[in-house]
Amino acid sequence: MLPWSIFQRPAAGTDAEPEPSEPSGRQLSDEALVEELLTTVASARSFQEFRRSQRKECFGLLRWLQLVLPLIQEIRETAPSLTDDAYRRLALLGRAFQAARRLLRCCHDGSKIFLALESEAVLARFQAVYEMMNHALDGMPYSEIGISDEVKEQIELINAQLKRCKKRSDTQDMELSMDFMMIIQNKEDGKADRAILERLAKKLELQSLADVRAETMAIKKLINERNGQQQESTKHIIELLNKFKEIAGIDEKNILGDVSIPKYLEKCPSLMIPNDFLCPISLEIMTDPVIIASGRTYERRSIQKWLDAGQRTCPKTQQPLAHLSLAPNFALKNLILQWCEKNKLEIQMGESEPAAEQEERKEDIPSLVKDLSSVHLDVQRKAAKKIRTLSKENPENRALILENGGLPAIISLVSYPDKKIQENTVTALLNLSIDETNKVLIAKGGAIPLIIEVLKNGSVEGQENSAAALFSLSMIDENKAAIGILGGIAPLVGLLRDGTIRGKKDAATAIFNLILNHPNKFRAMEAGIVPALLKILGDKKLDMVDEALSIFLLLASHPNCRNEVGTTSFVEILVQIIKEGTPKNKECALSVLLELGLNNNSLMVHALGFGLHEHLSDIAKTGTSRAQRKANSLIQLSCKCS
Repeated sequence: MLPWSIFQRPAAGTDAEPEPSEPSGRQLSDEALVEELLTTVASARSFQEFRRSQRKECFGLLRWLQLVLPLIQEIRETAPSLTDDAYRRLALLGRAFQAARRLLRCCHDGSKIFLALESEAVLARFQAVYEMMNHALDGMPYSEIGISDEVKEQIELINAQLKRCKKRSDTQDMELSMDFMMIIQNKEDGKADRAILERLAKKLELQSLADVRAETMAIKKLINERNGQQQESTKHIIELLNKFKEIAGIDEKNILGDVSIPKYLEKCPSLMIPNDFLCPISLEIMTDPVIIASGRTYERRSIQKWLDAGQRTCPKTQQPLAHLSLAPNFALKNLILQWCEKNKLEIQMGESEPAAEQEERKEDIPSLVKDLSSVHLDVQRKAAKKIRTLSKENPENRALILENGGLPAIISLVSYPDKKIQENTVTALLNLSIDETNKVLIAKGGAIPLIIEVLKNGSVEGQENSAAALFSLSMIDENKAAIGILGGIAPLVGLLRDGTIRGKKDAATAIFNLILNHPNKFRAMEAGIVPALLKILGDKKLDMVDEALSIFLLLASHPNCRNEVGTTSFVEILVQIIKEGTPKNKECALSVLLELGLNNNSLMVHALGFGLHEHLSDIAKTGTSRAQRKANSLIQLSCKCS
């Protein structure tokens, strides 16, 4: 069930700005150079809306450009004859402005998936722009270009700030990136995947057909710019796009290539198909057209995927749907059949799916909810088991369970002494929590302390599903805090230490998400998370090295937890993993070691004494792109510690 690995993937072909070279000669006149600087800044400042990720950094960069602008404006007003040194520095500043403009454009209309998935590489580009600006402004010959004392003081202050400017990681950007990597690393089709994808789709605004189409075009542009480079990263981006297509109900097998021609049109590609015959989602001739509450018609299979993904709006108009019923559009189906016959097209028309069985199952829900309160234990058991199954099947069932008062009935049974009822009700809550709004309702209904109790004392399956339920609920920030305050961290650490393999994986997933909340880091430390993680690292059969190191990285990033994590014995374990682990293991271990070494040089010295350096050199040449970056950073750090 575990989706994993928080680590960023390699930078794209356009991820990092090249080191600025000294401009040679005067390619423009003094006046033209100054005008080009002003034009570039104006162009960069025209971008006012940015993707959710890096939004803060974009507005910060715009402020820097605004602050430097008076220098260029004053040079234009005084129109001095530029010396070679002044010209060279202004030309360098121009290159920094151009890099800033490209970066702001990327954050304005680039791929949302790329920007969130590779946030670390994008932040490195911001840092490169700041360094280029600092390089250009450092030593600017103000007296030679007639700059007023007021502007000179302002620019010198800005330059001093640029010099101290360090790469910052926005917590929200980190969470987005980590969620993406958890999806990529998950090889199973678990409920957690769906929950994370739905949250990401909402945060990145990739829910509607138009949003996904725009994202597709941005990814096509990115692929063209990469020109065959960074294939692993590109593959991950495409995989994620396809997952967003699925939850948005979009059915296109070749969305990144040319529009694929359906087999039934291969013999007559020039045939013009009436637009009304095409499904707005799949863009193919409808074989089983159905009408939804908004009055629009869609292919049954495509719109059902849309609804099953939890959507409650019309894909085309975005208006809320009053109900989720699908009515066959027989008139349109007949027109399509007549048109196909006239044009000698053979397509397999779908038969309307019998709704009797589905309706019967829906009608069962009110009586099942009533049976949850029965005085007969067998009746309660059967009802809880059936509710568990129905809540897993589709969003409509989950909505009906809530509409019929099922949530308080389920919550009231979680504390029932019967282990089987506990299992089924906790799992039903897990299924219900797939829908974002239900996460809040479940927490408000008082379910969290009851789930924690099952986590402590329930059956093996009950404990595992309780951990999964807490993970799902912790997608909401308020729930992260509530789970920690109500005592959920300690039993999760206990499950991580003593549970089954599945239990350990579920616990690790939940703990990872929960300790994004800082107070929960301390609770995890008090509960003995460090020895539990070390035990996992020592058990090769578990294959949970990456999961353990991911949690270690979050702990090591907090000053108050770092001392307990950063011991010489742990550093030796990290070095051993760097020597013998898988490429991904090495990447994770390097990240943790770099975090510790940057804050404690003695740990770095100890790692070097344990034989680290030779392996860093090898990884810097042959490791994954991210591992290479971490290895190079550690090599630089080791030079300072030598």
